Amino acid sequence: MCGLCGLLAGESHWSDLLPSQNEEQAQRRRRDERRRRVQFLNAALAAYACQVSDWQGSKYHLSTYTGKVELVDNLEQLWSAVERLTGQSPDPLAPAVLGRLEER
Repeated sequence: MCGLCGLLAGESHWSDLLPSQNEEQAQRRRRDERRRRVQFLNAALAAYACQVSDWQGSKYHLSTYTGKVELVDNLEQLWSAVERLTGQSPDPLAPAVLGRLEER
């Protein structure tokens, strides 16, 4: 899928929605929340040899330490993509994940 089609295809996920203020403040807050979410996710995904980054504020760029890559629209799709790319069923409550999150 080309980048433009990917941008147009996704709908807003509930985890990306914030109460509206004025538009400039709302955009800044969305960027800040997304940045914090990516940092938190990277702490958890390290247990699965993966990392995620924000892709133009609309998708997540998931990659494995071995170079596999996938763009996903939201957090729900992220966990399925981790399973596809790593062959492991991710468990956010696994001791390895919780240990990494406690270190933060």
